[in-house]
Amino acid sequence: MTSPAARRTLRPPAGYRLAASVRALTFSPYDPCARIAAGSFWWAARTPAGPATLALRPDAGELAAEGYGPGADWVVERADAVAGLRDDLSGFAALAGAHPLVARLAREHHGLRMPATGHVFPRLLRAVFEQKVTGKEAYRAYAATVRHFREPAPGPLQPLLLPPEAAAVAATPYWVFHPFGVEQRRADTLRRAAAVADRLERCADAAEATRRLTAIAGIGPWTAAEVVRVAYGDPDAVSVGDYHIPNTVAWALAGEPRGDDARMLALLEPFRGHRGRVCVLLEAAGIQAPKYGPRAPIRSFAGY
Repeated sequence: MTSPAARRTLRPPAGYRLAASVRALTFSPYDPCARIAAGSFWWAARTPAGPATLALRPDAGELAAEGYGPGADWVVERADAVAGLRDDLSGFAALAGAHPLVARLAREHHGLRMPATGHVFPRLLRAVFEQKVTGKEAYRAYAATVRHFREPAPGPLQPLLLPPEAAAVAATPYWVFHPFGVEQRRADTLRRAAAVADRLERCADAAEATRRLTAIAGIGPWTAAEVVRVAYGDPDAVSVGDYHIPNTVAWALAGEPRGDDARMLALLEPFRGHRGRVCVLLEAAGIQAPKYGPRAPIRSFAGY
């Protein structure tokens, strides 16, 4: 059994829910880079100190953080952020009280926290593959890409793979991604982003990251929001341009079965500062607008 190179004990708030909080860091139960297994969360990362795996395990009301590999100290030091324990809910309770449903969801899901990985490119890899396709198609492309650049993550959970190095992705011809179901447009977007990944990782906050991301051809507000909500734990990031979320927000907050981006933003405005958190709560509660006709085949559209 591989022993962790670093350990730390975290003390989450009462009612904290590990699986619900870190689910945003996994693409599916079979994500090659992050998964929940036997009640523990395993997350592979490339750190400034080298490859690492972080394991988070509930233990008698506490949370045991264990790190493996050369970057073990780095991931363990940031384990509370990855677990969502740095998530700042200041002022949200008062805002939530403005709408009875949001207030109820805030109470029922008070143990859900928003994680912040501090890593932009791994989440960007996934987000680019999610542009304008179904979730199944996006996961196939993501998993196939990770396995193409296959590098085992340190630690006892196998198989667990590290996310691809940005430099390797940038140097890969676009046609290599075709067998994974990725057309040239998305492949080129990913390669452009990978070429400037170092600058993206150095952004001081979500606002700067959003500006830099949306300056890259092929990346718009939807992709940027998907990235900064996870990389920075930004509770205000709203995925403008999503096919489903405007309908969900319009239905949940106004009883309207359909809504566009403008209507969604208007309904979320009273929750500014935590607009993304409201969307996370609606998703956690499984709230969906009524379906009319066949299910739309795309996940996101205008603005990528």
